[in-house]
Formats: sequence, C-alpha cells, structure tokens
Amino acid sequence: MGHMSEDRTKERVASSAWWPKWEQDLSEYIRACERFQKENRKNGKKFGLLQHIEEHKHPWKTINMDWVTGLVPGGSKKLNAFLIIVDRFSKSVRCLPCHKEDTEMATDLLFWNNIIFKFGVPKIIISDRDPKFTSEF
Repeated sequence: MGHMSEDRTKERVASSAWWPKWEQDLSEYIRACERFQKENRKNGKKFGLLQHIEEHKHPWKTINMDWVTGLVPGGSKKLNAFLIIVDRFSKSVRCLPCHKEDTEMATDLLFWNNIIFKFGVPKIIISDRDPKFTSEF
C-alpha cells in the first residue's frame, strides 16, 4: 500500500474491506506508524512563512533567544539550563544560567535584569515561540 496520506489510505481500505469502527482503527494504526509520521508532511506544527528581519543599526535592538537544556545540574543552585540571547548587530552573546523548570515569571525577571536594564528594550525578539517567551513576555 505504500505510505500515502491518511485520506488516501482510508479510500484504499474502504474499496476492499470493512469492519465495525474500521475508520477509527485505521486512524489509530496510522498515528502509531513511525514511518508514516516521518514521511507524511501534514503532521506536526505548520511552518510559518519566511519573514524579512529588519536589521537595526544599533546594538541590542534585534535579538535572538533560545534555550540550552539537558545539562547536568551544577553549582550551589543546581542550575541545569541557559537562556542564550544574541544581539544580531554586534553578535554579542549573553548566556544566562537558569533552571529548565523556571516559570514564565522567573524567565521575565532574568530577561529584565540582564538585558532590558543593561541595554534597553529590544525592538525585535526572534525566538522559537517557546511558551515562556510568548505567554506574558
């Protein structure tokens, strides 16, 4: 049968077989099929369109933010992650140690204390839309 779309697979099965709850069974089977999930582009998050990034001519006006997690806890506070912030103009990097489990409020405070109070409010923040960046940020 190959690995076609879920709709096409259902059409194919419907033309040659039937049993009670066959559509539900087939949907569950397809969702459990690792190869189907990898090859079917309809699954997962939809990608947004590429956007032009306005490059400011001053430091700390356009920044990138992301997390480094999965680290071995270290130091007296057992920190296990970094919030990485890169200024796109100067290429300056700030690696802010934190806990992966930190709340949105803790992330906000980390950002305010280490970026906004030192460099001002950025005009553009580029991130992967992590909930900690989008909720109340």
